Amino acid sequence: MRGNAATAGHAPDTVSTKAVMPVIALSLMTIVSAVVGLNVALPDIARATGATQTQLTWIIDAYTVVFAALLFFAGALGDRFGRKPLLVGGLTIFGLAAVAGTFIDTPTGLIAVRAAMGFGASAVMPTTLSVITTSFPEEERPRAIGVWVGIAGAGAIVGLFLTGTLLEFFEWQSFFWMNVVLAAAAVVGTIVKVPDSVDEHPPSVDVIGGVLSLVGMGALVFGIIEGPERGWTDAATLTGLVLGAVTLAGFIGWELRRAEPLLDPRLFGSRGFSVGSLAIMVTFFCWFGLIFSVLQYLQFVVGYSPLEAAVRLLPIPFLLIPTARLAPRVATRLGFRRLVPVGMVLLAVGLFVVSRAQVDLDYPLFAAGLMIGAAGMGLSGTPSTTAVTEALPQAKQGVASAMNDTARELGSALGIAVLGSTLNQVYRDAMVDHVAGLPQQAADAILGSVAFVSSPELARLGQHGQELADLGRQAFVDGVSAALVLAAAVALVTAVLVAAFGPGSHRDDDQG
Repeated sequence: MRGNAATAGHAPDTVSTKAVMPVIALSLMTIVSAVVGLNVALPDIARATGATQTQLTWIIDAYTVVFAALLFFAGALGDRFGRKPLLVGGLTIFGLAAVAGTFIDTPTGLIAVRAAMGFGASAVMPTTLSVITTSFPEEERPRAIGVWVGIAGAGAIVGLFLTGTLLEFFEWQSFFWMNVVLAAAAVVGTIVKVPDSVDEHPPSVDVIGGVLSLVGMGALVFGIIEGPERGWTDAATLTGLVLGAVTLAGFIGWELRRAEPLLDPRLFGSRGFSVGSLAIMVTFFCWFGLIFSVLQYLQFVVGYSPLEAAVRLLPIPFLLIPTARLAPRVATRLGFRRLVPVGMVLLAVGLFVVSRAQVDLDYPLFAAGLMIGAAGMGLSGTPSTTAVTEALPQAKQGVASAMNDTARELGSALGIAVLGSTLNQVYRDAMVDHVAGLPQQAADAILGSVAFVSSPELARLGQHGQELADLGRQAFVDGVSAALVLAAAVALVTAVLVAAFGPGSHRDDDQG
């Protein structure tokens, strides 16, 4: 996705483009809904497979890490070898991996399946946008892109409710069957309706850059997720953190030397591009970390079913959608540097309010926090995306779009990893002394996940078992609280950075 280079083929046809949009929408919905849809199934997966809290984090994050790391690389492949074949290939890999997920009942197997699904998804997202920019006439393109943005934002919520509804009637494997059906329908639609296109002058494929990006991000996230369980001074944890940092530094060095880099690090000299990307990344860091934490809280601690937990998140779109639509108009008056910090502060306040949740849910307070945070996300997210796109010339809009997608998915991956790790660390620290007298297998299970504090084995311990269950639920709530307070602090620091270094308006000369 390097820009709006000329493409091979005929001029777009109005009739054909009307047929293309539903297929593009379905393809995008398929992969976006899978980002967070599995969150509502985590308690069922933990109880069915014995997954620890660390493994649950990996089951969610393996998808996002691979997805984020390969977005730029996949976009370049579509430009060179054809967007239609890449879209079909990505959806096929995604769907076949989902088929495998329906038959796997081990945490390690599910992590591998999710990584494979993320590999397929990385080919789908940038290609769907490239199909729009190359298939639609110029006068129709803004509206089509607007639909694309709306689906990318709403797909996560749709995924939560679809999965929650399925889990009311079927086992957790129904999540994967849903992905299979969506992917199969999207493949058929793509083959029949989507025209093929390639760049007449495509960039060279940077295989080394793609590998460095994947290894660096994967190793860094590995260290963050594994730290609470293995220990922060454990050799594997330290190796992951160091390898991730060194490899990502190597990626930057490699890209600086290439004539046609996947991502030119020099672009971050533009304040709109760099600060806008930071704001997008932090917004999704906070938001996906929040969803990952509170969906487990609502089920493990409060005792809701998957659908009941998803319904408790309904206040989000009612504030997020209107504020996201209003934000561009407000930004033209206040400027990026003023509006985005306001959104970040509201996001931080919302996170802090939600972090006050207790074992007994006070839903009005909880919902108020979600609504405040959603309003903050809407006010910061849209202007940040605009800042990134307007920081680059028309010829580099493909890079801007890919950077927006990458910042979003990278923020999501880090949010799940960092906040999930914080939650896990607080929970384990609180429970380690209380399980000292239990058989080793029971102690390890409880330390691994709050899912096992209500196991039949503990119930046979009578009063002591009930006390352990109560302590486990409180420890998990404390972990959620610590994670969300950390996210709120990150949002506040980002608000200060944006206010200090962001461009005054989208049109400012923002170099330096």
